[in-house]
Amino acid sequence: MKKYPIGIQDFRELIKGEFLYIDKTREIFELTESGKYYFLSRPRRFGKSLLISTLKYLFQGERELFKGLWIEGEYDFEPHPVLHFSFSALGYKDIGLETSLHQALDNKAEEAGFSLTQQGMGPRFQELIRKLAKDGRKVVLLIDEYDKPLVDYIDQPEQAEINRDILKNFFSIIKDSDPFLQFFLITGVSKFSKVSLFSDLNHLRDITLVEQFEAIAGYTQAELEAFFKSEIEQLAQKTGKPVEALKEEVRHWYNGYSWGTETRLYNPFSILNLFASQRFANYWWETGTPTFLIKKLREEFRYNLNRLVAGQVMFESFTVDDLNWLALLFQTGYLTIRAYDPATGLYTLDYPNREVRDTMQQHLLGAFREAPKTESLPLLINIKEALEKGEMERLIEQVDILFSTIPYQIFQQKQEAFFHAVLHLSFSAIGLLVQSEVSTAKGRVDTVVHTKDRIYVMEFKLDAPAGSALEQIREKRYGNPFLNQGKEVIALGVSFSSAEKAVAEWEAVPYTTLLVEG
Repeated sequence: MKKYPIGIQDFRELIKGEFLYIDKTREIFELTESGKYYFLSRPRRFGKSLLISTLKYLFQGERELFKGLWIEGEYDFEPHPVLHFSFSALGYKDIGLETSLHQALDNKAEEAGFSLTQQGMGPRFQELIRKLAKDGRKVVLLIDEYDKPLVDYIDQPEQAEINRDILKNFFSIIKDSDPFLQFFLITGVSKFSKVSLFSDLNHLRDITLVEQFEAIAGYTQAELEAFFKSEIEQLAQKTGKPVEALKEEVRHWYNGYSWGTETRLYNPFSILNLFASQRFANYWWETGTPTFLIKKLREEFRYNLNRLVAGQVMFESFTVDDLNWLALLFQTGYLTIRAYDPATGLYTLDYPNREVRDTMQQHLLGAFREAPKTESLPLLINIKEALEKGEMERLIEQVDILFSTIPYQIFQQKQEAFFHAVLHLSFSAIGLLVQSEVSTAKGRVDTVVHTKDRIYVMEFKLDAPAGSALEQIREKRYGNPFLNQGKEVIALGVSFSSAEKAVAEWEAVPYTTLLVEG
C-alpha cells in the first residue's frame, strides 16, 4: 500500500516516512544551475511548500534524503547555511506581522547559536544573513507564501496596506545582501507590487510563466500515469469503466492548469485525495472557499468566466488597493491559461477543470441568489433533468422556484441582466455546455444550452411578451449555426416579471418549425 503525502510539506518527513514522492529533482537542479534570484507563483496546494522544503535539504547537503532520485549523481551536495521562512507559520494574526517577524529572526539566530544586536527589522534581518555567512559560506534564502499576510487581509485594505509596508521594509535589505547570498527563491499566490520585491529587487527572475519550470510543481499526465498506474486500474475496476475512459474522467475532473504552454498539470492535492479515497469529489476547493473573490465578482456583476481574454499586463504585479478581479482569479487558480496568441500578445483564460468550474459556479449562484449553495443543488439537478428530457413545463417550474427565494432588493438594478446571470450560472453549475451572449451573423443570442440530444436557443425578455423573444430568435436566425449537428434545436422564449420575480410567459417550439411559421 502506498502512503499518500496529503498535507505533508516537509521533504525529510516525506522521504523518511516512505511516502510517495513524484521526483522533481531534475527541474530543481536546473533551477539551481540557471540563476540565483527567483520568484514563483502558483495556486494554493500546488506543491510550493514541498519545493521550498526540498531545496532546503538539498542546500544543507543532506545527500541521504536524495538517494535514488534523479539529482543524486548530479549535485555536489556542498552544505550551505539555509534561512527558511514560511509566512503561513508566522503568528501575525495573533501578535501582528512586525512582532512575528522579529520573533522569527530571533528564533533563526538562536538556532544558529548567536544573538542579534541591531535595531529595526531590516537591519536585524541583514545582520542575521551576514552572521550566517561566515567562513565564506554563502546563505541560501528560501521564503514561502510571502503574500499570505496580504491575501488574508485582502478584504481589509487598511490592515493589508500596513502589512505591505512591513513586508517592504523586511525585503528591502535583500539586494544589498547579495555578496552573502548563494540562492534565493520566494513563492506566493499573487504578485503584489510595492513590497520592494518587484521594484527594488530588479534582478529577481519571475519563472511563473517560464516553460522550463512549468512542471516544477504539479503533476503532468506522464507522471500521473507512471506513479499512479495501479490506482487508476483499481478505480477503473471499481467504477466498471475501461482504463482509458477512467483516465479521461480524471483528466476532465482535475487536469487543465497551464502557465502559457500546451502542458496541462494536475493539482497534487486533488490527485492524492482522489486515489486515497478512490472517489471523485471537489477536494481542492474545500481547502479554502474564496469568500472575498465571490463577493467581488458579485459586486462587479461578473458571472460568465469562460474564454476571457487578457493582455500581458494582467500578469504583472498589482497593489492591495487596486485589485484586478481577472488577475486574482488567475493567480489563485480559479482560471488558467487556455491559449496564447504571440501575434497579439493576448491570453485566453478559462476554468482549468470540472472541479473548479462546478464549485465556482455553485458559489456564484449562491451569491447572486443570496442563498447557501447547498439550497440550490436539488433545483439544479431537476433543471438538468428537465433540459435533458425536453420537459419545458418542469424546467419553468424549477426556474420559478430558483427565483422565488431571491430578496426583492436585488432586482432594483440590472433586472434583465440579473435573470440572465442566474440562469447562466444554473445551467453551467450542473455541467451543461452553456454559451452566453453568443454572436451570430445577425446579432447576439442570450443563451445557448447544449445537452446530449438537444440544443436550446434561449432569448429572455423582462416585462415583455414571450412571443417577442421567439420572433427575435426567428428574425435574427439565432439557431442557424446549430443546425445539422445531429441534435434537435429548440427555440425558447422566456418573459420574466420584475414585479413577481417569476416567469410571466414562455414559449418553446422546434427551431425549424419556428422558421416555417415565420
